[in-house]
Amino acid sequence: MEKTVFISLPIEDLQTVIIDCVNSCLKNNKQSSTQHQPETDELLTVQDTAKFLRLSVPTVYTLISKGELPVMKRSKRCYFSKVELINYLKQGRKKTLAETASEAEEYLKTKRG
Repeated sequence: MEKTVFISLPIEDLQTVIIDCVNSCLKNNKQSSTQHQPETDELLTVQDTAKFLRLSVPTVYTLISKGELPVMKRSKRCYFSKVELINYLKQGRKKTLAETASEAEEYLKTKRG
């Protein structure tokens, strides 16, 4: 059974109630989103790393032997830092045409002036 309530409220009070509700929701959302972020670094095995990077296990070993992947070795095992792998992926980012054009303009400005 639904209950409907009608109240008389001045517009200023209604605005205040709405603003308070929105701020409360934003605050709760912000707190819950920060709780999902891992604060500690996670160590991955070769198999976990292959899944994370979406590569085959032999390809991961090839990148290790070439010295391209940041790896920690202990005994005969290889471990990878998830944070370092993310940084490794970010280093391979190609610049957009707009970024390249902007850098070219800045370079030409410094050469002319």
